[in-house]
Amino acid sequence: MRHLSYLAVLAGCLGCALWLEPVLKVNVLRRGRRLLLTLLPVIVVFVLWDLAAIAAGHWTFDPAQTTGVEFPGGLPLDEVLFFVVVPVCAILGFEAVRAVVRRPAGDGDE
Repeated sequence: MRHLSYLAVLAGCLGCALWLEPVLKVNVLRRGRRLLLTLLPVIVVFVLWDLAAIAAGHWTFDPAQTTGVEFPGGLPLDEVLFFVVVPVCAILGFEAVRAVVRRPAGDGDE
């Protein structure tokens, strides 16, 4: 089970944030295009950063705590999922606070 540690942490993060979508109706997941356009630069930049750090020997991952699925360059699937899950949780949190305090984002789709 230890090889699922990273995924368990990510699942915990999602579990703590996903309820905000239906309860506060923040509509983050319903705006798929907007979410994708937000996530794509984050994923690209941090995947490249990790690949450079792995290649330079500055960054490693404990194979005992990851799924063992790796992309070329030694980047684990778990790490790529981190670059999706953490920003999604942050956006959900931001939108939840915005909904509770009733502050418009200024994006004109309210």
